[in-house]
Amino acid sequence: MIDYLIIGQGLAGSLLAWELIQRGCKVVIVDNGRENASQVAAGLINPITGMRFVKSADVDTFLPAAKQLYSQLADFFQQEFYIEKPMLRIFRSESELKNAGKRFNSPDYQAYLTDIQPPDKNIGILVTPFGFLEQKQTGYLLTRPLLSCLKAFFIAQNSYRQADFDYRDIQLQPSLRWQDIYPKHIIFCEGYKATQNPWFSWLPFQPVKGEILTLEHQTELPDKILNYGNWLIPLNDHRIRIGATFDRGNLNIQTTERGKNDLLHALSQISPDLSDATVINHQANIRPCTQDRQPFIGLHPQHKQLAIFNGFGAKGSLQIPWHGRHFTDALLNGAPLSQACNIQRYYEKP
Repeated sequence: MIDYLIIGQGLAGSLLAWELIQRGCKVVIVDNGRENASQVAAGLINPITGMRFVKSADVDTFLPAAKQLYSQLADFFQQEFYIEKPMLRIFRSESELKNAGKRFNSPDYQAYLTDIQPPDKNIGILVTPFGFLEQKQTGYLLTRPLLSCLKAFFIAQNSYRQADFDYRDIQLQPSLRWQDIYPKHIIFCEGYKATQNPWFSWLPFQPVKGEILTLEHQTELPDKILNYGNWLIPLNDHRIRIGATFDRGNLNIQTTERGKNDLLHALSQISPDLSDATVINHQANIRPCTQDRQPFIGLHPQHKQLAIFNGFGAKGSLQIPWHGRHFTDALLNGAPLSQACNIQRYYEKP
């Protein structure tokens, strides 16, 4: 008997399946095997975000859970997936410098911020007219290798099925069934495609297309993540990844010249020396963001055997480990879900 059929082998589906399997559940994860948003994503973890330098909600809870899980996975697969690397936040205005100063003096932010550098402090070939700040406890998840290792693990466990999933193949009565599988629950982790889900499309998703570039260069850069409105991740001495565009209007996975040019232009503003970098990869995908910026987790209001674990947007690498553990507690032990993420907040609004 299968306990949980999970639809989608992105980061949400994979980490939830891992957690359920660790707790002794029988799981099958269904995926079409094609590239998904998690594989394209930078996997960036940044506790302090935005022009006003606001600490991500619950980061003091989410970050230790994320580090613990990625360390557990590294031990199991004998390879590192989470790369912790400091971030240089390059100020783009006088007001950003001022906002950073306020946060720097707050005890709540001490664990994440180091020195603020004034405009006259240069850092290699970077243009920093308003100065910059170094952040700590930042890093990025190697999502593609992690998902590849997890896929191999699921296959070895006989817990993976490659298929083009069709909602019409689900039968609710007299018992829950998908093809030849009779699971106790089906959990949808299909990213932005949930907007087409016949049971959960009423949830207010707000998908966002993002494009990223991988570049080769000959410039000497600090071995740190850069944040200058966009982000830059150094992959090695001569390869960087930059992103990401933000497009709510064109929800497709086609790369665009405009997206590429916008990213290269922003990069040239902070480092003219990188203008001659060579584009070696250009990717686009769609983040499953939500209107209230909280994930969508929980059981369907009428069909309790159907559930959703989705809507993590650009913060999946940070948030999914903690939410995966707590959703598993809810499924197995009836533990309450956090009200902020529980889809009960929308039960009256289908």
